[in-house]
Amino acid sequence: MPGNTFGTLLKITTWGESHGKGVGVVIDGCPPKIPLTEDMIQVMMDRRKPGSSIASTARKEADKAVIMSGVFEGITTGTPIMIMMFNTDANSSAYSPYADIFRPGHGDISYQAKYGIRDWRGGGRASARETAARVAAGAVAKAILDKENISVQAYTIELGGIEAKKREFDLIGKNP
Repeated sequence: MPGNTFGTLLKITTWGESHGKGVGVVIDGCPPKIPLTEDMIQVMMDRRKPGSSIASTARKEADKAVIMSGVFEGITTGTPIMIMMFNTDANSSAYSPYADIFRPGHGDISYQAKYGIRDWRGGGRASARETAARVAAGAVAKAILDKENISVQAYTIELGGIEAKKREFDLIGKNP
């Protein structure tokens, strides 16, 4: 990873490991008086929840977003917002055979080369679990944009020579 902090006006710092206590994000630069609740964040978290498709991990994490600071009575305060998702389904013992070997296609060897240490339990910071923090930050960014009646929409026009003939924006948000 190039770093843990991203952004200019709205800065996010992600933290945590796949098999640690949890993962989370600190968001700095969010204006005050933006409506924001755990339920609003949870809508986005549920879209990335592990185990919800055949392409994702079999791990069953609730991905329950908990706002730890920066929000009072459902309104942002203008101070840093901290959101945490506790890890509840991490089986570190399954990774003990990899404590002394590098797994192909994973970040193990690059972490060892860069830092001289690595967390072999599920990839540590290089795990897809880290994306939960980015999704939570994205939900906060969406709340800011919603207050200004700004929406961002994107879709694939063509893939592998197959063109999308139907482009209905109301269907995009319903697609998991």
